[in-house]
Amino acid sequence: MLELPDSWVWDFWFAHDGDQYHLFFLYASRALHDPSRRHGRASIGHAVSDDLRDWTRVADALVHGDRPAFDDAATWTGSVVQGPDGTWHMFYTGASERDGVLIQSIGVATSRDLVSWEKYDGNPVASADPRWYEKYDGSTWFDEAWRDPWVFEDPGGDGWHMLITGRANHGPVDDRGVVGHARSRDLLQWEVQPPLSEPGAGFGHLEVFQVEVVEGQVVLLFNCLRNELSAAKKATSGSGGVWSLTADSVTGPFDISKATPLTDDSLYVGRLVRDVDGAWVMLAFHNEGPDGFIGAISDPMPVYLTPDGLALKPA
Repeated sequence: MLELPDSWVWDFWFAHDGDQYHLFFLYASRALHDPSRRHGRASIGHAVSDDLRDWTRVADALVHGDRPAFDDAATWTGSVVQGPDGTWHMFYTGASERDGVLIQSIGVATSRDLVSWEKYDGNPVASADPRWYEKYDGSTWFDEAWRDPWVFEDPGGDGWHMLITGRANHGPVDDRGVVGHARSRDLLQWEVQPPLSEPGAGFGHLEVFQVEVVEGQVVLLFNCLRNELSAAKKATSGSGGVWSLTADSVTGPFDISKATPLTDDSLYVGRLVRDVDGAWVMLAFHNEGPDGFIGAISDPMPVYLTPDGLALKPA
């Protein structure tokens, strides 16, 4: 487990260089006292491990930029992929504060060694397109949702895909969560596409996507706490947390109404990764406990495939 004595740790993502697991994670000082303030103080930390259990912290990966940068308030959740030339690309969320509201967009930084990162001069590379996605206007949601990029190569070799936390520009205010989508040929120039799901599935937002093929079946993971479910969904669902569903293709479309909960609100931001034996496991951060927010990353939890998605194997 990764737990820092002086900081809360929450969202995270992985890279594997062939020898070690690299964990990139959001953290903020516990000196803030109120964990709800952590989002505006987030930096991206970095740790390495041989077994997904014992972690050694190394130098931080990224911090927020200076005004008026797209990430001048905070750097949030992302993902890492390696390009054809061996360069690592970290896609991450940049938050910029405008009149007390955090406006989100996607940026990228590159590295040859997963340690030293350089932000791309052309950032941001993707922002919410009002043709399909909600822009903040003060009358609907509490922020402009365009974050948590999950980037993967097209299975047919036709460039790259990015799944993004976004909200549709229509439908009930509490039920607009969709799978945002963008495409690229070169990992630097991105074109925003229509969403890969429809609003109205019961979620105010769908956070931190990951799509993988598990035991031959495409599985989509996303996250939504109970407070961000639609009113109708709250009436039928006991809790939020990590959710999963099966699909026919890694590029969608995704029927979010089929999603089933994998955890409750005590665990959040589930991430799938293959352990040293090649088996799929999930890590998540410890969210709510008896005394409030915890802020530490779990040990690996084995998962198995069900007809509806994933489930945790009993301890």
